[in-house]
Amino acid sequence: MSNPVIERIQADIGENPVFLYMKGNAMFPQCGFSARVVQILTHLGVAFKTANVLEDAALRDGIKAFSSWPTIPQLYIKGEFVGGSDIVTEMYQSGELANLLTAKGIPHEPAA
Repeated sequence: MSNPVIERIQADIGENPVFLYMKGNAMFPQCGFSARVVQILTHLGVAFKTANVLEDAALRDGIKAFSSWPTIPQLYIKGEFVGGSDIVTEMYQSGELANLLTAKGIPHEPAA
């Protein structure tokens, strides 16, 4: 049986090298955790797309089921679930996020 929400998620993360499921959008994040991930990606100069889970309850529930991860935001790089706000922040601070972007061939600014 097809599931349009799962199909949408697979298309989102398959067609966009860096994709963030978040509350709000990159210009107007609607929670502090989403804002932090946007800030980190922006600081690194990473091009990314977003989906606002507040506009679509089915997507909000679907992404949690898809990743088996209970919270939003959720960052995907090259179709792979990276993590939420705390994990992305830790990876950024340790340099691991920049290394992952490099390994996946995602253009970004070197962390200063």
